[in-house]
Amino acid sequence: MEQAVDTNIILRYIVGDDKLQQKKARELFEKAEKGKLKLLIKPLIVAEACFVLESFYKREKHEIADTFEIFLSQKWLKVEDREVMLNMWDWYRKNLHFVDSYLLSWAKVNEGKIVSFDKKLLKNLSSNL
Repeated sequence: MEQAVDTNIILRYIVGDDKLQQKKARELFEKAEKGKLKLLIKPLIVAEACFVLESFYKREKHEIADTFEIFLSQKWLKVEDREVMLNMWDWYRKNLHFVDSYLLSWAKVNEGKIVSFDKKLLKNLSSNL
């Protein structure tokens, strides 16, 4: 049975501001890596983690992107929309919001179209990332 990972598990693992919770999070991920657990990472959870890392922990977007590119590429994690999630970070680094970056990646991966009134988003539709 899959277990969905909540934002606070990811944050404790990355930030380490609570050493006991970081240790427990690390142990959880180690069990998954050994095949003892099936962990699911949902895009909405990653979005919330990015928001908290930016707003509360004052992390730079490039640092957040670097971290999640590595984290989400782990084969022992089941990442919902993995290809979209792995291909969105160049836009995120260009100071686009998580959702805009996700939509641009979705459109690229799925050869889909986006409708929006957001001029910054529409401007990036023509980017060849």
